[in-house]
Amino acid sequence: MREKFIRFMQGRNGVDQLSRFTMGVAFVSIILAIFAGSGSLIGALLDTLGLLAIIYTYYRILSKDLSKRYQENQKYLQMTEKLRRRFQREKNMMQQRKTHHIYTCPGCGQKIRVPRGKGKIEIDCPKCHTKFVKNS
Repeated sequence: MREKFIRFMQGRNGVDQLSRFTMGVAFVSIILAIFAGSGSLIGALLDTLGLLAIIYTYYRILSKDLSKRYQENQKYLQMTEKLRRRFQREKNMMQQRKTHHIYTCPGCGQKIRVPRGKGKIEIDCPKCHTKFVKNS
């Protein structure tokens, strides 16, 4: 059965970042429709939006026009690049907070990473050379 599915998916687009996003939009809109109530106009609109997003997602996944789907995905990635980069930077900083303190220079706003457990230290900003004292 698995081999049949693999053969079926050969030459098709498959799941990419845009497909994941549209499936997430569909999931969120359907959940919001449940809370809005299916009898209300807003609930019906959210249900319709969710259904259309699911249909579009499966159209993209099963499409054989790889070049067009690739261009759509690249355009989506280009539009969301700044947001994704910011989330990645914040995630990286949260991982580093276990082993390092991250201070902001009072002179220029540069973020400076200092190892934890060093006691009271004097920090020299590498950008503007402002000196300030912090407890590590």
